[in-house]
Amino acid sequence: MNVGVLTGGGDCPGLNAVIRAVVRRISIAGGHCVGIIEGWRGLVRNLTTPLSVEVTDDIVGLGGTILGSSRTNPYKNPETDLIALRKNFGALELDALVVIGGDDTLGVAVRLYNDFQMPVVGIPKTIDNDLALADFSFGFDTAINVVTEAVDRLRTTAESHRRIMVVETMGRNAGWIACFAGMAVGADYILVPEVPIDLPHLVGVLTRRRAAGKKCGLVIVAEGAKFPDQEPLALDLPPNPFGNLRLGGIAGVIAEAIKEQTGIETRSVVLGYLQRGGSPTALDRVLATRLGLAASRLVLQHRFGTVVTYQGGRIIDSALTASAVATQSLDLSYYDEAAAFFY
Repeated sequence: MNVGVLTGGGDCPGLNAVIRAVVRRISIAGGHCVGIIEGWRGLVRNLTTPLSVEVTDDIVGLGGTILGSSRTNPYKNPETDLIALRKNFGALELDALVVIGGDDTLGVAVRLYNDFQMPVVGIPKTIDNDLALADFSFGFDTAINVVTEAVDRLRTTAESHRRIMVVETMGRNAGWIACFAGMAVGADYILVPEVPIDLPHLVGVLTRRRAAGKKCGLVIVAEGAKFPDQEPLALDLPPNPFGNLRLGGIAGVIAEAIKEQTGIETRSVVLGYLQRGGSPTALDRVLATRLGLAASRLVLQHRFGTVVTYQGGRIIDSALTASAVATQSLDLSYYDEAAAFFY
């Protein structure tokens, strides 16, 4: 059996652990794996590399993806890219394709399976933890640990200068990273896309804490956080090939408002791609490995058009559909617990 392995979309700690697990199980079963370079772009342009146990055995702790990635959308130019993709899939004589990606990358896999019965098995990944079928996604734990470490470091300089720090995290339209990291660092306030920004309440909390003698302030804000009846701020960049805007800039707006209304020196910090980089945590390595093993088992069983996810403490499989790769918002029970400290 010849199995292609593809990683698409934003890179994510744990991707290499998935690749390693897939290659190991397929190889034990007597099959062979081919790496598709740079996501769907690799199938469009026929960019591949052989994957063996020897090549992948020591990559479990590496960040990023040894296969590279891209946000290529073959359905954007179906007359050329989609035709080339299908032609190259046939030329490579692949019996199956393991697709590791977020909602955009897996969305293409859904369409290829529905339109052409391409033998695909999906593995969701995202540091944003915003996929509907997964309780938690690999990469998320690493991201919140990166944010926690960064904010712990920022706290010392904030205390030294008696400043307020507003730290912007990733997450697109979901507040998982901001909420979990904010709770972990004991932030004075957390702003997430699911709850409209209440600037007077935020300013009131920071003012009362400064009056009580606190030497610094920490505010964690998700990039998609927004004021009531407004859209999230977007950077002045074109949408990606899937039509998604690149969000960002809200930390600067919040910092300026705090400074104006409190008179306290306030700075904003955008952590950006730091949250994607570096080695995955032990938790993410284990979760990614389990998902890779589960997906390769489905491949060997010829159970295509499926996706594996982590739910209720178990790895389960379900049909690969548009609803399966839909995004999920932050579970507000977590935010309610965090908000117990916003006084």
